[in-house]
Amino acid sequence: MDELGARAAAFVARHPRQARLRRVGTSRAGTPLLLLSVGHGARNALVVGGPHANEPVGGATVLRLAERAAADPRLTEGADATWNLLLCADPDGLRRNEGWLSGPYTLGRYARNFFRPGFLEQPEWLPDGPDRVTLPETRTLLDLQEELRPFLHCSLHGVDVGGGFVELTHDLPGIAQRIAQTAARLGIPRELGAYDTLYWPDLGPAVYRIPTPRRGDLTAAITEAAVDSTWCHPRRYGTVTAVVEAPMWGVAAVADGRPPADRDGVLRAVSGALRHDTRRLHRVLARVRPHFAGVPGAAHLLAPVDDYLLVCPRLADAWDPDTEDGSGRSLPPMSTAHLVALRLAGRRLALRTAGLLHQLVTRAGADPAGVLPELDRLVDEGCADYRDGCSAHWIPIARQVEYQTRVVLAAFELAGRRPTAGSRSGDPGWNPGAAVPLHRD
Repeated sequence: MDELGARAAAFVARHPRQARLRRVGTSRAGTPLLLLSVGHGARNALVVGGPHANEPVGGATVLRLAERAAADPRLTEGADATWNLLLCADPDGLRRNEGWLSGPYTLGRYARNFFRPGFLEQPEWLPDGPDRVTLPETRTLLDLQEELRPFLHCSLHGVDVGGGFVELTHDLPGIAQRIAQTAARLGIPRELGAYDTLYWPDLGPAVYRIPTPRRGDLTAAITEAAVDSTWCHPRRYGTVTAVVEAPMWGVAAVADGRPPADRDGVLRAVSGALRHDTRRLHRVLARVRPHFAGVPGAAHLLAPVDDYLLVCPRLADAWDPDTEDGSGRSLPPMSTAHLVALRLAGRRLALRTAGLLHQLVTRAGADPAGVLPELDRLVDEGCADYRDGCSAHWIPIARQVEYQTRVVLAAFELAGRRPTAGSRSGDPGWNPGAAVPLHRD
């Protein structure tokens, strides 16, 4: 995060007439939340880097977007636009990933140093609605949306293993073709059956419609984003939100849209593997939890562990063709890509849980319960399945960033064709007036 701030300040020094950097909030640990703005147009684009702590690509992407906006007047004066780039929405969580961020980029190193806070500590979610927000990072996001009334809001996410896709609050005709072209040029697989969007409407290949938030229990909130969020909140301003997912390790099979040869057989295997790993992890947690009382930071690591172990059994039941999960909802039609995505997701949940528990044990400085060998086996098995079973391959950071940048620029162009209320930010004496949302879905 310090490096991002320094690079943003250096950018402003090179472009003093076009760019400015300001502090718009403070994290729970006291880290400044910095907004880099480029241009002086009346129409605002808001781009959020680092909303998930383990997805650092967005920080590099916002800096790349700043360079593009400064170099191409069509993106600022020509579009009457200002680019507002939040460097990182969760800088405290990002710091907890420093064990793998500098490389080497291997699945094992990533898994053993992975961190993402528990669901209720992630800044984009509004489980109790916008009026009962307690996280300062979330309040900053909402305040920015209120101030800017953006015509486009992009949230920059990363997929650890899989492919690229986009989630939209409004349709942007033509974006699926832009994504396909960009993905082909950069060698990024498109995720045609993303686990996150399993029950969401398709707007085109690798493009999904974010549904209207609905009430649900914590499991539904975690697995289906069935909760209000900063993605949906700015609908009232006519804002188009685009959640842009870029993969770190690519898996070509997530782009296989063909019908599967044995749908039910794969689902049984995936759900069975998830149940098996969940039982192993529950046994490990039961043995080690009593030893974590005095370990610094243990609560932050245990919160996501408890979240993952809460959702795993429910997901296994939902995916198992021989089990009724009690929801009354059946699985949608599934391609090979969907089944691959579920396999990756099941492994992801188990691998993240094992990695977090591994950190807890190693930070304690001892292994009184003797669980470290079992956790190493879980991590190694999951990484081997990704690498050997799914042919996961590392995508160089430069390509991740370029992919995400091009998708954001495509969304900017297409969303800019929609009528929206004008606004101006970052100019002396600017004061936001009442906005009239022109689109309500």
